[in-house]
Amino acid sequence: MALEAGTRLSVPANRLILPVAEFLTFWLASDAWAQSNAPAMTDAAPGQYFVRKEYSPHPLPKFSDLRDQLPSPIYDENPDWVRMYWKAWELAFNNFHEPDSGSGFVSQFIDAAFNQNIFLWDTCFMTMFCNVAHPLVPGIGSLDNFYAKQHADGEICREIGRATGIDYAEWVNREGKELFSRWGWNGAPNAPVSYKGRATPQPPPLLTLDALNHPIFAWAELESYRMTGDVGRLQLVYEPLLHYYRALEKYLQQGNGLFMTDWASMDNSPRNPFLKNGGCGVDISCQMVLLARNLAEIAQVLGKAGEARALEREAERVKKLINQRMWDDQRRFYFDLTQNDGHASVKTIAAYWALLARVATRSQARALVAELQNPKTFARLHCPPTLAADEKDFDPAGGYWRGAVWAPTTTLVIRGLENYGYDGLAREIALNHLTNIGRVFLETGTLWENYAPDSAKPGKPAKQDFVGWSGIGPILYLLEYGIGLKPNAPGNELVWDLRSTARQGCERFRFNGHVVSLTAAPAAEDPRKMTIRVKSDGTFKLRLAHNGQSKRIQVKRGEQTIVSP
Repeated sequence: MALEAGTRLSVPANRLILPVAEFLTFWLASDAWAQSNAPAMTDAAPGQYFVRKEYSPHPLPKFSDLRDQLPSPIYDENPDWVRMYWKAWELAFNNFHEPDSGSGFVSQFIDAAFNQNIFLWDTCFMTMFCNVAHPLVPGIGSLDNFYAKQHADGEICREIGRATGIDYAEWVNREGKELFSRWGWNGAPNAPVSYKGRATPQPPPLLTLDALNHPIFAWAELESYRMTGDVGRLQLVYEPLLHYYRALEKYLQQGNGLFMTDWASMDNSPRNPFLKNGGCGVDISCQMVLLARNLAEIAQVLGKAGEARALEREAERVKKLINQRMWDDQRRFYFDLTQNDGHASVKTIAAYWALLARVATRSQARALVAELQNPKTFARLHCPPTLAADEKDFDPAGGYWRGAVWAPTTTLVIRGLENYGYDGLAREIALNHLTNIGRVFLETGTLWENYAPDSAKPGKPAKQDFVGWSGIGPILYLLEYGIGLKPNAPGNELVWDLRSTARQGCERFRFNGHVVSLTAAPAAEDPRKMTIRVKSDGTFKLRLAHNGQSKRIQVKRGEQTIVSP
């Protein structure tokens, strides 16, 4: 019997470092148990904070039916990227699902196609490229199924059975114990968490630490909001997200005020042993700051100014602690903390959550940027790897979280850089990703779960035909960083940063309820300028950036022609 690499069959990837026989024995035992022993949870009415309770059946979208309604990119500089864009959508449509009868799910959804479960972390990132086709495809609504399964204390399991709607059994605290990690930190299953400097929270959590990772729902919701401008969506999700935040604050906060994680944050990373039994991760700590800030932004949009201020104060408090305890002045980098508050020695991509959460000072951000530009650490052929290349466990072929390049981590780096005004470097990294996955696409004809950092190849291991979060590159990056279209739906504005000298644009671009076709080509009378043709079904503000100059245009319903600055 052979195990296919990268399938994530509810297996901790850190088990990949064990001997194959031992790994298979563990996997078969744990997965068989989980399949046949799905325990009932103690709260009888999940999803009580989310108003959607039932699924309203409607036809599942088909690629053949909708291809001519999807945004259609024009990018003559690299037609292969356009072909890769359409391949990504073709694969994505294979992963759209209707809820199974009896699952209790309330929305159609896109699935990561790893195994029999839906995944929180994966789904949040998949919504980010689905946003560009809203409302034609199941995108942000995929998160509804997690909110519909939220427990009364606010917990949401990161992995839920696709057919049953039941939390993955291995992540259920069936023993009723205080917080522990089912699969531990690179070994030692059923490992307890030790709280230091605070009382152990009671009652015990309904889930294990393995289940409580990557609180990025609110980030995904705001990414959607900036594309759609849908305030009603924010009203729908605010209360579930606030209860989720409070549950993680209750169970994951260590006595030092920072937050704990285990192997499930970065599967087989060499950082994991340092987190054992209650160490604090720089990623989860920054993600909690991000969640508080995102909730504050949503509260502000909803007119809850007092709640917004309180949440921002909480974010600032944790930000201060991260900078006091996790920043190393000598190495100019953020590091995880051991259970005894010592710095871990491993330099990983986790530090860059500090940019996304706006934790870093300007000086710290410059230091993080310097590492992104350092070929000895993160500026590899395909960048950025998830483990610095000067670490002894770095794998130039990828090795999963020992150096592979992943769409989610690349995205968090890009968005974090933009927070600090490093837009040029953000675009450079996005185009580097497009270039390298494009080369692999030409060689293999498909997309992959992750990629090698030191060659234009799939990672080892990596799942093929993967969309999955890998759709972010060929879809979102092409539109935002290749063609240069970035919407601001709440402001009814579209920014178009024209960088290519060839014909470019997008037919049927969708944002803020508009469907817009835009094309730009070198102007016949002056090839240094571009002639832009716009066809829109509504009015909006268009801000053109070209050759270091900008121009604002009020686009009207109908067609018009514009000359770039």
